[in-house]
Amino acid sequence: MSAPAVAVAGLTVRYGEVTALSEVSLEIGAARVCGLVGMNGSGKSTLFKAVMGLVRPDRGTVLVGGEPPARARRSGAVGYVPQSESVDWTFPLSVGEVVMTGRYGRMGWTRRPRAADRAAAAAALERVELADLAGRQIGALSGGQRKRAFVARALAQDASVLLLDEPFAGIDKRSEATMTRLLRELAAAGRTVVVSTHELRALPRLCDEAVLLKNAVLAHGDPASVLHPDTLALAFGLDPLAEEPAA
Repeated sequence: MSAPAVAVAGLTVRYGEVTALSEVSLEIGAARVCGLVGMNGSGKSTLFKAVMGLVRPDRGTVLVGGEPPARARRSGAVGYVPQSESVDWTFPLSVGEVVMTGRYGRMGWTRRPRAADRAAAAAALERVELADLAGRQIGALSGGQRKRAFVARALAQDASVLLLDEPFAGIDKRSEATMTRLLRELAAAGRTVVVSTHELRALPRLCDEAVLLKNAVLAHGDPASVLHPDTLALAFGLDPLAEEPAA
């Protein structure tokens, strides 16, 4: 039996006196889309950092495809799509150059693209429907296009596990539909996609499973069970799916 794409066991991470994650255990198989749900401060970003090997656990283990996270990151097995707020959109890089950074781990210290690197970047741009914008400065794109550009970077990297931090924040409905279709296609092709999101209504059509996090795993299962109001109340204290009253 092959190893899970992501396996977390008894993971505890502290920042000083603050416990960001406590005894978190979960497994995510290959060819799955998993939604990661929780309030701000619930540990979602810390869990992503642990999967990428960017934080040292106080206890517990994380494996990505059976390997330690740092090794998986160095080999390009893990791709990351950041929140928009964490990117300097004024930096003078074109869309094509951003995507090409996904190939850096395969270029050696010269960072000189070869034919295979250029082909991988071009194919990734085609996949996310941005080939005609390859020469445009990354900050000139719309919110949805920016997210797709970073998904293309992860595709060019040939990552088997993709971590997306709030990919639907600040994008229009058309971009959301395009992103949902793309992520489902990636899972169908065998990749594992983990999506941190506040857009709970998008989870049933996007995800095969969902994890409800509040510094510990409160629920992990099919989206319908995790999105049940009684389950969500454990983390949010209310029904986040309820319609807001008319003004």
